[in-house]
Amino acid sequence: MKHIRTASRLLLLLTLLTGLVYPLSITGLAQLFFPWQANGSLLKKDGKIIGSTWIGQSFTSPDFFHGRPSATSPLPYDAKNSSGSNLALTNPMLIHALQTNIHNLHLLDPENHQRIPIDLVTHSASGLDPDISPMAALYQIPRIAKVRGISNDVLTHIVDQYTMRPYAGFMGEPRVNVLALNMALLSHSKAG
Repeated sequence: MKHIRTASRLLLLLTLLTGLVYPLSITGLAQLFFPWQANGSLLKKDGKIIGSTWIGQSFTSPDFFHGRPSATSPLPYDAKNSSGSNLALTNPMLIHALQTNIHNLHLLDPENHQRIPIDLVTHSASGLDPDISPMAALYQIPRIAKVRGISNDVLTHIVDQYTMRPYAGFMGEPRVNVLALNMALLSHSKAG
């Protein structure tokens, strides 16, 4: 009986510490020091939430930058169904998906003969990746410039302005958030 009482007290103490005290203190610290990130890094337009910088969105119109293909189904970038394709490099389904994505990019912009950056044709591990490489953004500039009537130089400047550099100069890769980039594109179109 003595061991049961001791175990019960320990269970109650650990439950309170790990189930209440720790989560509440971490949540409080996050709200205090990183409120924007702790609340989902939500972007707003005209007072309405249009998305989060942490979850990609499906842009299919030729006048917007497109993100990585999403492996979530039945809808792209569905946070409830986060998953990658998990297909091996030799799997015929992966090869078919890559060929389809390359074909779709050529249909969207038949005049573009640049090398296609890999992140525009491959799925991310989560299926929710909100970022693309600067090369993937630059690849799309001729199409967007033509459709929107904006110069390549202006679009290149916008991409450069929204390129996030590696942390501390060496941790991670340069990347561009597609939603933030497209919002900047909309702001530029209104201003211009």
